[in-house]
Amino acid sequence: MPPDPITLHSWGRFPVTDVIVHVPRNAQDIRQLLQPPPAEATRFSGIARGLGRSYGDSALASHVVQTRQLDHFLDFDADSGVLTCAAGVSLDTILHHFTPRGWFLPVVPGTRFVSVGGAIASDVHGKNHHLDGTFGQHVQSLRLLLANGEIIHCSSIENSALFHATCGGMGLTGIILDASIVLRRVPGSAVMQRTLRTRNLREVIELFDANVSTTYSVAWLDCLASGSALGRSLLFLGEHAQDGRYQAPRSGGISVPFSSPAFLLNRYSMSTFNALYYQRPINSEREQRIEAGNYFFPLDSIAHWNRLYGKRGFLQYQFVVPDESAREAITRVLSTSSAAGKGSFLSVLKKFGPGNDNLLSFPMQGYTLAMDFKWERTLLPMLDELDRIVLDHGGRLYLAKDARMSAEVFRQGYPRWEEFAQLRAQTGADQIFNSLQSRRLGF
Repeated sequence: MPPDPITLHSWGRFPVTDVIVHVPRNAQDIRQLLQPPPAEATRFSGIARGLGRSYGDSALASHVVQTRQLDHFLDFDADSGVLTCAAGVSLDTILHHFTPRGWFLPVVPGTRFVSVGGAIASDVHGKNHHLDGTFGQHVQSLRLLLANGEIIHCSSIENSALFHATCGGMGLTGIILDASIVLRRVPGSAVMQRTLRTRNLREVIELFDANVSTTYSVAWLDCLASGSALGRSLLFLGEHAQDGRYQAPRSGGISVPFSSPAFLLNRYSMSTFNALYYQRPINSEREQRIEAGNYFFPLDSIAHWNRLYGKRGFLQYQFVVPDESAREAITRVLSTSSAAGKGSFLSVLKKFGPGNDNLLSFPMQGYTLAMDFKWERTLLPMLDELDRIVLDHGGRLYLAKDARMSAEVFRQGYPRWEEFAQLRAQTGADQIFNSLQSRRLGF
């Protein structure tokens, strides 16, 4: 008998759905789940799920394969830095084990509580994309369990079509069992950070371009500023400290114990917070030593921070637009959201380098902006308007953050979607691996 359904959501807490969760211990357990005895009336249809940090419905389905027990290291080559581990291992576990030994992950997203399988499936990016690309570009190889139960080895050379479909493929090509990742030697785990205050969007884009050789760069942006101050920002530039000191990101911090009343998040409270944060004292000429966790994962120190948006949750809207249209597109997005009074505490701007060969990878050469909006029905028409702005400027939305875009918006933003859908059909993945998101987007 299958387990009873439970109510489940992802990090944005929207949508909420009833899910049957399976927790396999190994590949054989997954095989048995995918290939049930002939007497059983229905075949499995669902999706793999790591630590649940995707924001929307990409890791939700009627059945979910929870990979938390696939959480062991398999091999590490101390000369090359190649780590082989099971897909359920978290980035947090890797950092705690290898950072004290002088190694760091080549790419990290905004939280370390992501599984390796999830990082590959979302082809996550970090503050160094302009120089180092996505997580998938540092995956040497992976093992993939297909819909028919076969396990194949994939890399950019071997079964390359499946490799480039799986990196960024949102778990829709099969279940990633394990992967080999190339870690990076760093001269110190901390980051020497320089903070620059900019008066508007034009200035922050100019400073991103002027500091393109800096390894890490990210800007907090005041999304409610308007007029000549539209896009005013704090730009954080960083390099690993050269002091030979190594410390794993610290655990602990504060926790949000319950969902906050949604009415506390309004245009006035957010405007006040944004103004205070923007005006905080900084010394742009002086570097500050920042512990790695505080630079790369500032929100991880606040457990359950998603509860701040209330019981109904929030939507994160993240898009990328090419360099040549970035300033105009972001100006229109900010003007539209500001005029609607839809603000965000967390609005993050990053510069991207070139895209890659992965069929559904999000980044392209340009700029990406992410904004969090508390869930309310009046939000959806505005987001539809933002979609039109993004598409008109040659951009697209991030699948790992999406909970509501239409199939038309997806297909316009991801021109290789048909190639991806054809590969799924050829391997039978379309009959087995599906999520609420893939059904909504029709691929």
